[in-house]
Amino acid sequence: MVTGKSRTNSQEQTIDNQKMAHDLPTFTKNEEMRSKVILIFLAIPLLAFNTHKFYLSVTNINYSEKDKAFQITSRLFIDDLDELLEERYGIEAKLGTDAENPVADAYLEKYLNTKLLLYLNDVKVDYTFLGKKYDNDVVIFYLEIENVIFKDLKTVVVENELLTDLFDEQKNLVHIKYNGEKKSFILIKSDTKGMLNL
Repeated sequence: MVTGKSRTNSQEQTIDNQKMAHDLPTFTKNEEMRSKVILIFLAIPLLAFNTHKFYLSVTNINYSEKDKAFQITSRLFIDDLDELLEERYGIEAKLGTDAENPVADAYLEKYLNTKLLLYLNDVKVDYTFLGKKYDNDVVIFYLEIENVIFKDLKTVVVENELLTDLFDEQKNLVHIKYNGEKKSFILIKSDTKGMLNL
């Protein structure tokens, strides 16, 4: 029979853990600070990906039989429009803020009238700019073409060049809805027109 004290497994593990802790390198305050600064610089580029990385507008053109009108909404990103107004017209718009430039609507309407065109039976038609509203990071424009008799239409052509003058990657999605039907187009810088034959 063996007499004397023997070590238990838990005692041996405690001793091993103490030896390991003793062998680990310790950092000075300067080294800890440097590690934190490096971590912050590595994280900054990741935060930049919160902004949208794609360029897209969505335009819905709905024919209302009741109103005999095309009711149009067009959605674009606020930051793209801010950049556009600064670059094209030299105004700092600050869209969607309390400091929004009071001339922003006039410039936006002017831009829409040159970049979003509609032709009914091969004749360019003007629309009325009804206004805009903000939805998170998007501007929604409301437009209308009145006095349209749908049964008289043979073709509807949409020319959408919105933001293609600023962004080569811009895609403009257009949906035309009429009499329970829907036709969609994806328009890009090199192909800005979509035609609906009726």
